[in-house]
Amino acid sequence: MIDHRLPEEYQDLRKTVEEFAREQVAPVIGEFYEQETFPYELVAQMGRMGLFGLPFPEEYGGMGGDYFALCLALEELARVDSSVAITLEAGVSLGAMPIFRFGTEEQKREWLPALCAGEKLAGFGLTEPGGGSDAGATRTTAVIDGDYWVINGSKSFITNSGTDITSAVTVTAVTGTSGSRKEISSIIVPAGTPGFTVAPKYSKVGWNASDTHELSFDDCRVPAANLLGTRGKGYSQFLRILDEGRIAIAAVSVGLAQGCIDECLRYIREREAFGHTIGTYQSVQFKLADMETRAHTARLAYYHAASKMLRGEPFKKDAAIAKLVASNAAMDNSRDGTQIFGGYGFMNEFPVGRFYRDAKILEIGEGTSEVQRMLIAREIGATG
Repeated sequence: MIDHRLPEEYQDLRKTVEEFAREQVAPVIGEFYEQETFPYELVAQMGRMGLFGLPFPEEYGGMGGDYFALCLALEELARVDSSVAITLEAGVSLGAMPIFRFGTEEQKREWLPALCAGEKLAGFGLTEPGGGSDAGATRTTAVIDGDYWVINGSKSFITNSGTDITSAVTVTAVTGTSGSRKEISSIIVPAGTPGFTVAPKYSKVGWNASDTHELSFDDCRVPAANLLGTRGKGYSQFLRILDEGRIAIAAVSVGLAQGCIDECLRYIREREAFGHTIGTYQSVQFKLADMETRAHTARLAYYHAASKMLRGEPFKKDAAIAKLVASNAAMDNSRDGTQIFGGYGFMNEFPVGRFYRDAKILEIGEGTSEVQRMLIAREIGATG
């Protein structure tokens, strides 16, 4: 018999993060968001709770949990705010996870304890100004010079790359050619390395309390030992990281979609129009029914993808489906939620306006919706 109930340890984690989000994040995040400042104390609290170490072994400072536990935490955070959620998502799945998956024992012991504790953050430098979805068109180069890699190039839209606690960014770079194909490798670049420049933060539509920068590398020299995994395996490494990350982004999307429902349910019981609370009108009820259906369906999709990943089964298609369905749900729910709030939904003081601004990037980051459709079509053999 299929049992979709969460085991007790997952339920306890969900409850703990839900309480933290409601009691600690919700009262203050609006001010951080509008001032476009990074919530260092909230990040420190998440670190003390062990959230940054959820899917990592205890020997590296982690909590000994799994990737699904991370996704549950992300969903609960995103029900209140996506900036905080994406800081955790990027810190774990893009910052620490590549080092855990592909690093040497020395690299793991050097970098992971502080990352798992939330004392430090790391980023993953993949996207380039002229590349976008075409990650294979990497132009950043890394050339061996004695015991050092010399890196030149630039990266764009890199999360957690310029905070006061950023310790490193893992960068993909062309390290040679293999026949007619580029040889792409991953290299850990410590923050503050000469030649590594972090541009001023972007002015963004959403995720305004998260940290995002363009990075440039000008004869940036890092030790040859900072190569992550095997030379020339950078492309396959980031494909694996992106597959996993899509499940996490789906969880963030579901959280945002559910957060819209939470806000609307409170609002429709208080707001009156034409002599009645607006929740008595069928048009509003139907909107909320559709919103609940989207969030429920998207949650099942990411649960399914995560379960296949944890069982060691192929999950590329399932992750793409989860990310596509969930990001669509987030966008649609934020639009409908803002509509239910009417003019108040356009005011920054109400969370649904923030949710609307945050939702769009979920259809773009970690593979656009178009890329997800390409992956799904390829996986089912529809590409000929």
